Amino acid sequence: MSQTIHLSPPDVGPLEESYLVAALRSGWVAPAGPDLQAFESDIAQRLGTGGAVAVSSGTAALHLALLGVGVRPGDVVVVPTLTFVATANAVRYIGARPVFVDCDPRTGNVDVGLVADLLRQLRSRGERIGAIVPVDMFGSCADYGALAPLCVEAGVPLVEDAAEALGANHRGRPAGTFGHVGVLSFNGNKIMTTSGGGMLVSDDTALLDRARHLSTQAREPARHYEHRETGYNYRLSNLLAALGRAQLVRLDGMIARRRHLRDQYAKLLAPVPGVELLNAEDTESNCWLTVITVERERCGWRADDLAVHLAERHIETRPVWKPMHLQPMHADAESVLTGAAERLFADGLTLPSGSALTEPQIARVFAAIDEFLAVRAGGATA
Repeated sequence: MSQTIHLSPPDVGPLEESYLVAALRSGWVAPAGPDLQAFESDIAQRLGTGGAVAVSSGTAALHLALLGVGVRPGDVVVVPTLTFVATANAVRYIGARPVFVDCDPRTGNVDVGLVADLLRQLRSRGERIGAIVPVDMFGSCADYGALAPLCVEAGVPLVEDAAEALGANHRGRPAGTFGHVGVLSFNGNKIMTTSGGGMLVSDDTALLDRARHLSTQAREPARHYEHRETGYNYRLSNLLAALGRAQLVRLDGMIARRRHLRDQYAKLLAPVPGVELLNAEDTESNCWLTVITVERERCGWRADDLAVHLAERHIETRPVWKPMHLQPMHADAESVLTGAAERLFADGLTLPSGSALTEPQIARVFAAIDEFLAVRAGGATA
């Protein structure tokens, strides 16, 4: 049986091994250590921020970021409906209330026009808006040229969820740097990985100091264990930070590999009517995942038809994120909808995009897609 080709597997090798072995031999196995501090410094330098705090997951980083900008129980937090559930869950952790906003169908990122209208409505109702949390979908930044001034005018903190977008830019500025605080993820399927992990990045050193304190169970600087408030066990370990440092050295090469793969998909699918790549023109994306949209009325088949065909050949694909307003746990949330996210969920498909994919694996994927297209062109029904 053929080995499964995964969507976005970790891309690790000898360099990562050497960093991990060095960290082990140094004796710094516990959470704190020199690699942790160096990883934070490396990321801050890469993005040009005043500092960074490494934590156990992107979700933990989101939670601490929302606390850091002052989100309180009962606040409204504006969140895209097209996102991974962690964005909305972090809002719930605090006891705040997510209000979901639909996406721009051309990009999958939050519809800024809808956000502007929603802010006016919420203010007219006397709601306290704790934050706006745009998400940089599939490695492409949201429209911060329009969104950031809107947040400033409204006096609402912008928390940038750049979990999918490390290494991307918007008008030359790095993803993660557009809000009061940005959030990164180093989960196993991300553009670079620490196995599990995340980070807050900001110029607000007081916010970062507060996040670092809370991430270590809010332990006070005393010889004994002293705690004056509830903290969290969120700190990233020194060993995983060492892995992250090696990955960061290779980040640009991994992005280039994914971009090359996206360009190959674009050439393969360009002749197919009704099939388009999401954000195909975004030259500043990190190309984390290549996403296609399928217009059944034009091409005669559905995204799910291709997914089934590839799955039968042990090639992993996934639908785009199921919108939050369709998730049972968030069914009671207020939403501002146009139907764009639901259409992307129905008609979109993420294709194998990992930088670790070998040339034979890529050839296998493309051959399977060619086979599917040839059958469909030959008159098979959808």
